[in-house]
This record gives sequence, structure tokens and C-alpha cells, in this order.
Amino acid sequence: QVHLVESGGGAVQAGGSLRLSCTASGVNIDIYSMAWFRQVVGAEREGVSYIDQNGITLYGDSVRGRFTIARDNAKNTLYLQMNSLEPADTAVYFCAARLAGGTWSATSEWEVWGQGTQVTVSS
Repeated sequence: QVHLVESGGGAVQAGGSLRLSCTASGVNIDIYSMAWFRQVVGAEREGVSYIDQNGITLYGDSVRGRFTIARDNAKNTLYLQMNSLEPADTAVYFCAARLAGGTWSATSEWEVWGQGTQVTVSS
């Protein structure tokens, strides 16, 4: 069974950058599609970015052009490079994995979740 652990969150000023990592254990992630989601208190979990087994990527409208998703299957790790951060990016960020297809931004379509890492962007 896949176990996901996020890291790399923290506090940064607007305009700054962070790189999140999601390390998997239990299986090799090369057969999984992976994604990043984020959530603020009182709101639904929002799809941030997606990468499939072949490296095809998708982004949410609010992060396109600022965030970059990548995967290193040899390291069993997923990344999210976040540049030009804004206070609106403040949230807990989660990584997710799945074998099946479906709407990438729908949380119900994802099988495995990490515990999340906090990102706080101050103005």
C-alpha cells in the first residue's frame, strides 16, 4: 500500500518561493498518477496540479504559470515548485495518488492521501 509524506512547507513572504516534496513508500509511484491539492479551513480541498504516469501535467487556473509539478520516479518523490507566491496561496497542501483515471481535480477520484504540509504566505 502507498504511504505518502509531504514536506517543504513553511512561511514565506509574498513573491517568494517554496518547493514541496511528497515521498512515497510501499510501492513504486511510476504506475500512479499524482497530484497536489490544497485546503484552507472552512473550504473544500482544491486541485492545484496533476501529473500522470507519462509526465502529462495539468494546473488549476489560479496557479498556472507560477507553480510547476514534477516527479522523480527513481526517488519515488513528487514535487511542487511554487514561485511568485501570494497570500491567497496560504493553505495546507496535500499530495495524492491514484491508479485509475477520472476528473483530476475531484477529491473523490483519489485513492491515497498524505497528511499535508502548511504553507503560509504573508503580505
